[in-house]
Amino acid sequence: MGRARRVVGHRGRLPRRTVLNLLEAAARLRAAGCVFAEDEARLILDSSTDDTEVETRLRRRIAGEPLETILGWVAFAGRRLVVAQGVFVPRRRTQLLVELARARASGSAVLVELCCGVAPVAATVDAGEVHASDLSAVALECARLNAPHAELHQGDLYDALPASLRGRVDVLAANAPYVPTDAIALMPPEARDHEPTVTLDGGPDGVDLHRRIAAGAREWLAPGGVLLIETSPAQGLLTTGAMSSAGLDAHVVQDEEIGGCVAVGEMTSHPPATGA
Repeated sequence: MGRARRVVGHRGRLPRRTVLNLLEAAARLRAAGCVFAEDEARLILDSSTDDTEVETRLRRRIAGEPLETILGWVAFAGRRLVVAQGVFVPRRRTQLLVELARARASGSAVLVELCCGVAPVAATVDAGEVHASDLSAVALECARLNAPHAELHQGDLYDALPASLRGRVDVLAANAPYVPTDAIALMPPEARDHEPTVTLDGGPDGVDLHRRIAAGAREWLAPGGVLLIETSPAQGLLTTGAMSSAGLDAHVVQDEEIGGCVAVGEMTSHPPATGA
């Protein structure tokens, strides 16, 4: 249960019964392996309407469900984003993707978030025109609440986008699945068992979708536009290699503090290298 967020709870004296409930709940969560058991117990108690709901939520958490889908929100980039069962929960490391998108999105910029899930980029980056797309209807319902200003599109990568965006996108961002297929079994149970495999599986080397996104990027990017793809340090060269093959000037940016790694592909005038 490694994705638990350390969250500050109430300050001051708590009623005796509440303290007992908190201690009991924290003990159960700690026994189940929750690192921040007291913080999680406090959040569950504070957000539940009665003892029945508390018990139901505790059992869900002990069974390994992510705390975020139990609560219905995740803390991300200074906001609470709506999440639901059956969606990918944004991780802290994706804040690097947001920061890089913010740096390139002027007030009039066109921003597109592919594989958006609950739309962490579209929800937190200001731009003149914002679009987000995903295969999942459940994820897009969350995205609608998180980014009400964005135009949402359901479908597979570029097939979901309106043709009017071709050649106009200033910032094209994606946190596409990048876990190698064989590595999914090694992931924490809360991800492996509770998030859809399609949101995790990036193919044999984890970069299948990155290659598809990079291959189509030049058709959609505006002159001077940028493609940003979250990746991992181990796969960074594979992702930037896909970008270079597609005719983008590519490099990797990392933030070791939050574990973020993003491949950056700049739109250039030269065509893709042949035979790459």
